[in-house]
Amino acid sequence: MPEYDLKLNKNIKKRNTMKKILLAFIITLIGFAVQAQEKKNKNAKYDIEVKGNCEMCKKRIEKAAYAVSGVKSAVWTADNQSLHLLLNEEKANPLQVQESIAKAGHDTEKVKANTDDYGKLHSCCQYER
Repeated sequence: MPEYDLKLNKNIKKRNTMKKILLAFIITLIGFAVQAQEKKNKNAKYDIEVKGNCEMCKKRIEKAAYAVSGVKSAVWTADNQSLHLLLNEEKANPLQVQESIAKAGHDTEKVKANTDDYGKLHSCCQYER
């Protein structure tokens, strides 16, 4: 009988040790998962190249940018063909803004407007592609 109790105690100790190791492993994994989550910036700044020519282009480009939820500021300048963008990354990303601008007929760095949308632009707004 004492030999049986001794084996039972060893098994219980092994189980407890395994439980502790497993618990430590799970806590470590949770710690890594929490660290790996990237925080989104609520006031992220981007400069995006957008093709255009005139004040009508400026209004159209900025209107298309503001149509994306999360865009706080959009200012396009014809001189350097650049859209200065301030957006909430929790609600939108720069690619979504570029897709919206392309639908309005203007090419961006990553998204080109399709031929139909480009063709709808006023003659003074049609830039060299």
